[in-house]
Amino acid sequence: MTNRTALVAGATGLVGNLLLKRLLASPVYARVVVVTRRSLGLTHPKLTEMVVEFKALDVLFANPAIRVDDAFCALGTTIRKAGSQPAFRRVDLDYVVNFAKAAKAAGAARFLLVSAIGSSARSSIFYSRVKGEAEEAVSALGFEATHIFQPGLIMGPRAERRPAEAAMMAATPFLNTLLVGPMKIYRGIPADTIAAAMVAAAASPAKGRLIHTYASMMQLAQG
Repeated sequence: MTNRTALVAGATGLVGNLLLKRLLASPVYARVVVVTRRSLGLTHPKLTEMVVEFKALDVLFANPAIRVDDAFCALGTTIRKAGSQPAFRRVDLDYVVNFAKAAKAAGAARFLLVSAIGSSARSSIFYSRVKGEAEEAVSALGFEATHIFQPGLIMGPRAERRPAEAAMMAATPFLNTLLVGPMKIYRGIPADTIAAAMVAAAASPAKGRLIHTYASMMQLAQG
């Protein structure tokens, strides 16, 4: 399958930025449409940028020129950055679901979502519960395939300073050797590996709801 159009949200983040680079370089995609709250400051012959408000993505529903094949969502924040639990929920649940609905209306057959390990709509942990609620809401929209990526610690340089996370990343190569068997799903994983796995999964003929954790992401990324 070639000459496809990808729709991307979250391209300013760590995984999303690397994902965008891979999509633009891929011979599979003739067009990459990015919805973003602020301009990327990037030009590319394949790239179409739409600066939008995620709380009002009706513009995608109303625009028949936007027809896509695959939708990639790497939206996400932290409670610290968002400033409160309601603000975090707005980004990691409401914006994700709004984007998924817009992607569905634009014809997307596949939806690929970056979530987190331990996500569950029934979790007692707020972060994990919101992530799980987003997964369930997106899955209920009826895409031909919904790929959910559940990484542990995402490794890579971030624009904002996260001292605790940086310390964890420094220890990750050692910690990963201790996480074996069922615990392997908690291993730290490079952001670009997640991005590569997402692009590979989009090319898969698999249908339904598919959950990808450490092992399957590594396998997808390695081809």
